[in-house]
This record gives sequence, C-alpha cells and structure tokens, in this order.
Amino acid sequence: MQKETEMTTLPQKVEMRNPGMALDLDWVRRVQANTSAIERRAATLPGRRSVKKDYQAAWLCKAVSCIDLTTLSGDDTAGRVRRLCAKARQPVRADLLKALDMQGLTVGAICVYHDMIAPAVEALDGSGIPVAAVSTGFPAGLSPFHLRVKEIEESVKAGAREIDIVISRRHVLSGNWQALYDEMRTFRAACGEAHVKAILATGELGTLRNVARASVVCMMAGADFIKTSTGKESVNATLPVSLVMIRAIRDYYGRTGAKVGYKPAGGISKAKDAVTYLTLIKEELGNDWLDPHLFRFGASSLLGDIERQLEHHVTGRYSASYRHAMG
Repeated sequence: MQKETEMTTLPQKVEMRNPGMALDLDWVRRVQANTSAIERRAATLPGRRSVKKDYQAAWLCKAVSCIDLTTLSGDDTAGRVRRLCAKARQPVRADLLKALDMQGLTVGAICVYHDMIAPAVEALDGSGIPVAAVSTGFPAGLSPFHLRVKEIEESVKAGAREIDIVISRRHVLSGNWQALYDEMRTFRAACGEAHVKAILATGELGTLRNVARASVVCMMAGADFIKTSTGKESVNATLPVSLVMIRAIRDYYGRTGAKVGYKPAGGISKAKDAVTYLTLIKEELGNDWLDPHLFRFGASSLLGDIERQLEHHVTGRYSASYRHAMG
C-alpha cells in the first residue's frame, strides 16, 4: 500500500446521486463478459498485494467505515436493533481506536427490515449514521408491484435514508431490459431523496454477461449503488462478479460522468477479504470510491474479525472470537 492510501475514516458530508439516463438498448446489447479472463484476473487478487502493520490497520479501519451493519432475521427485535446501533456508533473498542488515533470511527449504515426502522432511527439519533431498509418484497421480489412501490414509500416515511431494493430476476433472465429499466426507474422515483441500492441477486442471474447488462440497465435507471446479493442466495458476493460490476460502474462513469456506488454482500466475513475488496476498488475505480458514499460491505460478522485483527495490531495478541460476536 502506498502512502497516498492513508485515509480518513469519517464519512464525508457529500451527497452524490446518479440522475440516470434514457435506456440505451444498443449499449446494453454491446455489453459482454469474458468469463475465463475475468476468472483469471479475480484469482490473482488475493495474493497481488500484501498490506502490513500500520497500513493494514488503516485499511481495516476504512473497511469498518464502509460496513452496512445488518440484521435481517425473522426473530429480530427492537432490543437487538438497539444493540446493533450501539455497535454502529462504537464499532471498535475505544482503547483500540485511541491507540490507532481513529476516534470517531463509525460504520457506514445500519440495514434492517421495515418494521425495525423506527427503533434504529431512534437509537442512531444525532450520530449521522443512516438507516437503510431492505424493500420491494426482499429477498425474492415477487410481491405485487404496487405493494413493492408502497413498501419503499413507507420505509422512506419511517426515516430510512437508503433503500435496498431487489430487482425482478425474470426480466434479466428473459432479456426484457425495458421492463427492468421501467421497474428500477419507478423504484428510484418512490425513494425520493433516499439513496437507492439495486440488489441484482447475481447468484440467480445465470451468466456474468447477464450481471454486466443488469448492472448497466439499473444504473441507466438511476440506481445510486449496485449490490451483488440479498445474502439469502446460495451464491452471494464473489470476486468475479465484483470485477464485472465494478467495470460496469467504471464504463458508466466514463460515458456519463456519474459515480455509482458498489456493495458486495453476503459471504464476506474475514478481514483479509475486506482488504482484497478494497484493493480491487482502488485498482479498478480509484481512490474516490474508497469512501462509504461509494462503497459498502453488506456484512455483520466481518466487523468482529476486523476488531480482532486491530486488537492484535495494537496489543500483539488475539482475544477469543466470541467476545466480538453481536446478537
């Protein structure tokens, strides 16, 4: 890691939106994905760059600031959400942050179901940490369309500043790009001032080319972020999928000048994996995307492992992993 990558970890007070554009079907049809080349490139990523000592600690603190701390369980309670929000405000032990000179570090957002928005908003009052709500019939996205739109509107009214929507996979699988565009455009409008993350459920889209084309269409329709997965699929975030989506973001930025964020979700639980993803972002998109306004991890267990690694950096020893578990 070069000196230029020393980074602040507090979110910048900048609001970035993707205005979208008219659907360009010629552009969509030209989008391809060389699967073998993508897989070869992705396979080299974990061993490409070694980040050690103070640089590693700085990158891990950056990863913390980009986490959407998430609870999406059927047995969620207001008490569990309040505990998660307390962790969001103080994600790493105060003594470790003081030793690292990282006081004030928080996560990027709290992500919950609609019913848990109210306790999350109350618990985060004054923190500046946004509440994100999963919506549109998450995770399958198969409820009646008017109810999916209404769910967005209700979550925004309840105080969610970010909405994670799920697309209709059938539009991608059948190549109905107009339907996907219209759906995403409607969801974007229902969000109002709330930022919208489009969950592609990449493990269910069949091919990397479908992932690339769905990414472009959702960005054309105004998605502020594109996100890999709900975390409920059998295959969630992977490096090949991430490479495809990140390059779609790069291409979209080059053509339109609009910066769209990226969120890998599901299956990222180790600190070393977080560094790999941040390295990928830096190499493919540049330092502007190393910021919670343009990059998020959809994870919760990841935070526990990062805290253990930071403790080892500061004290030279590891604590038991159960000490960092959340529930």
